[in-house]
Amino acid sequence: MGIIIGLIVLWLLFTVLGFVIKGLVWLAVIGIVLLLATVAYGAIKGLFTTSRR
Repeated sequence: MGIIIGLIVLWLLFTVLGFVIKGLVWLAVIGIVLLLATVAYGAIKGLFTTSRR
């Protein structure tokens, strides 16, 4: 789960940098797409992972 959170933080950083630096709007778009993909992957992985305590 730590890798998923790390990736989400990284994609958010790319998105913010893309919006702050006007010439890097493409980086913001890529950041948003990767952020959504990572969140979806984490949600799906979390739904199908069973806890055996």
